[in-house]
Amino acid sequence: MSTPVNLHHEVLGEGPDLVILHGLFGSLDNWRGPARILARKFRVWLLDQRNHGRSPHSDEFHYAAMAEDLGAFLDRQGLGRVHLLGHSMGGKAAMSFASRQQKRVSRLIVEDMGPGAYSPRHEGVFRGMLNLPLARLRSRSEAEKLLRKDVPEAEVRGFLLKNLYRRDDGVWAWRCNLPVLFASYRHLLSALPIDGPVFCPTLFVKGELSDYLDSTHRGKLFARFVHRKMATVQNAGHWVHAEQPEAFLRIIETFLLEN
Repeated sequence: MSTPVNLHHEVLGEGPDLVILHGLFGSLDNWRGPARILARKFRVWLLDQRNHGRSPHSDEFHYAAMAEDLGAFLDRQGLGRVHLLGHSMGGKAAMSFASRQQKRVSRLIVEDMGPGAYSPRHEGVFRGMLNLPLARLRSRSEAEKLLRKDVPEAEVRGFLLKNLYRRDDGVWAWRCNLPVLFASYRHLLSALPIDGPVFCPTLFVKGELSDYLDSTHRGKLFARFVHRKMATVQNAGHWVHAEQPEAFLRIIETFLLEN
């Protein structure tokens, strides 16, 4: 059992409680746009997970620890049952929590992620970020140019560079705990240890153009989510909420508000 960290968070709106967990290299900043819309009908809790954003860093980084963090956060905020939404790594963290503390999850939404094992696909990202000469870096634009060799996609570079900030001493640094993320990467790819059925209503949202939720990732663990539904958002890749926000929000609001 790990020691929970005190997660940095923001809260918007009033209504049923909806907690949102970001993905690898992300932060709550990535969800402010969708959250403003969801806040019309829900009280939205945006969290920075451990080793990300403005939450504390820890050498311990695995899904059980993330589940402990979330449980402790709900306790501190006096929250009982909540709706829970997670994207990518955050989706696995959400599934892990729901399997461990089922009575605390009213409805679960998992964006473009399954509970099974995945093959590595972030080698270039890690290489580019780890090799960036932070001590000699002069500007964010210089960092963007240096990342191009290992991260050719402009939108991915933009996403990653949201982690970059200038410390008080003027030196650039990563907000995410990059060495620990790299050391823990194989664990993040592994299948979740879900031993029994998960009964909360669950919606898996797949991006049409993404392979994260294809047939190879719908095995025995996927079937553990007894009351599951699947929705596919057209013309969207892995970042469904960013690529097709209107369609994504329409689908999840319908799911969360249905009887």
